[in-house]
Order: sequence, then structure tokens, then C-alpha cells
Amino acid sequence: MIADALEGGFAEAPVQSARAFREILEAMARPGTIRRVQGATPPAPLSIAAGVALLVLTDPTTRLHLAGEADCPAVRDWVAFHIGAPLAKAEDADFAVGPWEALQPVSRFRIGQPDYPDRSATLIVECDRLVNHGPALTGPGIGAATWLNLPETAAFRANRALFPLGFDTLFTAGDRIAGLPRSTRVEAI
Repeated sequence: MIADALEGGFAEAPVQSARAFREILEAMARPGTIRRVQGATPPAPLSIAAGVALLVLTDPTTRLHLAGEADCPAVRDWVAFHIGAPLAKAEDADFAVGPWEALQPVSRFRIGQPDYPDRSATLIVECDRLVNHGPALTGPGIGAATWLNLPETAAFRANRALFPLGFDTLFTAGDRIAGLPRSTRVEAI
């Protein structure tokens, strides 16, 4: 384990994790809303927001898939020290993190079962930026409509068609995070 893996977690875990959890809940409850999180400094290439999401949402009982450039020794060591989440193949993962291209095809991630729709994956998609511009989002938690720069629309429209099954998504860029639950309708551009 490299020494850098010991750095970058929450300095005041009870307070910082509670605040971060609240921001993530707000992001999922109000799809397309961009929130700011802080408190973690994960190793590159993970963003602050992705590191915070991993610290708050994963633990030794949640299987984690590291995709693309996120699957590197520095991130593996950081996850092992700060979280203890077991690393898994995409099809077995409870959570996955990486850039959109590396998470493809998203059809390999768990979408739950009719009697247990909660047994699905949550994708943490690393983005270059997050802005409220792009496809229109409608559905639960959204007044009339909002917009978010998504990496594509087809996968999210197909995911919505599976509801109540499907994966949930968090988008991260720097210290910013936005949610897109499976219940959100994504309009074609």
C-alpha cells in the first residue's frame, strides 16, 4: 500500500459525512440539481465529488467496480484503506465509478429484480464538467423541467423504460455532483 492512500479521507468523519450524505440525497431527490460536496481528496483521477460519494455510500459490504482510468493502484489502495469495499466485476457491482466511456456497455450492470428493484447498481460517472444545459429532465422531484449535460440520452431513456428496475446515476466533476435516478424521464435532443 502506498503512503498516499492514507491521505484524503474525511478529517472530521461524523460531520463531513453527514453533510455530504445530505447533499447526495438532495441531488438524487431533485434530479438535475447540481450540488457541491467537500471533505475528501481522493487520488487522481477521481474527482473530489466521486471520492466523497464513495466515502459516504460504500463500505465493506458494497461491491465496487472501478472502470477505466479509475482502476489504478492509487485508487485501489485508497479504497482499501478508507472504505474497505471489495472490488468486483461490473455485473456483480453495487457501485461503479469511472468515465462514461469506460462504464460501457451499461447493460452489464445490475438493474434489480421485480421483487427486489433495490438490488441494482449505482453508477458514479466522472465528467469534465456539470452544467444545467442539455437534454430536458422531467419526473419526480422536478418542478416543470430542468436540464443537465448528459454524456448521451439513449442509455438513460432505455433505463427509464425499465422502471421500477434500472440503475441510478450520480454525475461528478470537481466538487460538483448531480443525480439522475431511474425514475427520471430524459427527453431526446
